[in-house]
Amino acid sequence: MKAISKISGRPLIEIKDVSKVYGHGHAAMHALRGIDLQITNGDFVAVMGPSGSGKSTCLNILGCLDTPTLGTYLFMGIDVGKLTRNQRALLRRHYLGFVFQNYNLLKRTSSIENVELPLIYRGLPAAERHAYSLNALKAVGLKGWEHHTAGELSGGQQQRVAIARAIVTEPTVLLADEPTGNLDSERSRETIELLARFNRDKGITIVMVTHETDMASYAKRSINFIDGLIVNDKLQETS
Repeated sequence: MKAISKISGRPLIEIKDVSKVYGHGHAAMHALRGIDLQITNGDFVAVMGPSGSGKSTCLNILGCLDTPTLGTYLFMGIDVGKLTRNQRALLRRHYLGFVFQNYNLLKRTSSIENVELPLIYRGLPAAERHAYSLNALKAVGLKGWEHHTAGELSGGQQQRVAIARAIVTEPTVLLADEPTGNLDSERSRETIELLARFNRDKGITIVMVTHETDMASYAKRSINFIDGLIVNDKLQETS
């Protein structure tokens, strides 16, 4: 895939009249119903809505983990629908970071080895991977925990390792799906403040699915989904 460059005047992310249908005929389920959305570089967007509203489907499409049934998805002006599967994988590898509710760590693997995984896929030498991963763990407040396995860490610490893994590649966009869903209120606040800091200090664009209004209040913008449609999209004062 050719290197993607930022195109002046264009949104970082743009989806146009995107629909997603699962199944056929009477069994068809319309997860998205012709939505339009633009996200600019450096934005922090909270995506909200009830279960089945389409918010996670939208996030999966933005992360190239799923494809629209109809409509267009542009990333930095590039039509993602025209990329091959391998090219979409390269886009994920070089431009996107992911944080999930269940952390998705290898339980018997050390923190630093978990963080190094995306760098292995990029083909970086071991010494370089190690240095980048140490810095990422330090950035999330886990200096000294490099050699603890995921099974030896608390839920909040595991999510910090997951965030370190997501930001170690210096992604353009970080996609977070219910990142505080398994955490208590204090650990949730620590996690969301960490994401807000990376958005503010490193300029990482963040799109976060959440059902928690207090967590969404840290975002610069909130989008609400209902029945596969965007029903509200507004700027907000951050916490």
